[in-house]
Amino acid sequence: MLMTLKDAAVPGRLAPFSAALPSGQLLHLVGPNGAGKSTLLALLAGLLPAQGVIEFLQRPLAHWQGPALALARAWLPQQQMPLSEMPVFHYLRLHLPRVPDRSGIDDALSALLAALQLSDKLQRRLTQLSGGEWQRVRLAAVMLQIDPAINPRGKLLLLDEPMTALDIAQQKAVDDQIARLCAAGITVVTSGHDLNHSLQHAQRVWLLHQGAVVAQGAASTVLTPEQLAPLYQIAFRQAELDGRPQLMVLR
Repeated sequence: MLMTLKDAAVPGRLAPFSAALPSGQLLHLVGPNGAGKSTLLALLAGLLPAQGVIEFLQRPLAHWQGPALALARAWLPQQQMPLSEMPVFHYLRLHLPRVPDRSGIDDALSALLAALQLSDKLQRRLTQLSGGEWQRVRLAAVMLQIDPAINPRGKLLLLDEPMTALDIAQQKAVDDQIARLCAAGITVVTSGHDLNHSLQHAQRVWLLHQGAVVAQGAASTVLTPEQLAPLYQIAFRQAELDGRPQLMVLR
């Protein structure tokens, strides 16, 4: 098991819960604003003091040192201002892991830049990027950090609302890259607010409310009108579109 949590908690912010993360899984964190999704992601990233037992690759998460942890997991915070006037290529280079075999870096970098439509942005300064461009640069950086084509130690990618400021085509490109990483054995944990997106893409969902994980399981069993209505205080109906479940808000 990639990561296990037993009675893990952040006092005053996240109630104790237990769970397990296998390798190569796509997990979505879902819940209303303020439910605790960002806190939970920071907990999984090892960035918050926590209670309970959390093990990452069979070692206590608290025992991991910064450089080793950065080789094994990458984390995209919800918000981040550009660091400086540095160009995009410099920012991406800062996220490339220091590994003995660097033969796969050029190919992996070129493929990712093309997929995220960033190939022509390498000389652009970070402060000159639009919101969507900056978001895609940030996503490219953390994906490069743990991409197994570059870094065989990469295991876990944590993304806090990665689709912010992206158009539909760009969201599709990010979904494709996440699927590629999962197929290569990377576990991806991501938060968001599009319930139907989670229904279509997530293998598992953790549903949060008021700082507690209130349900865990397959997306189709967690994201139901019966479980969602009390949390969001609105009525839902589930239908099918092309044989796939679809949530609708009742007016």
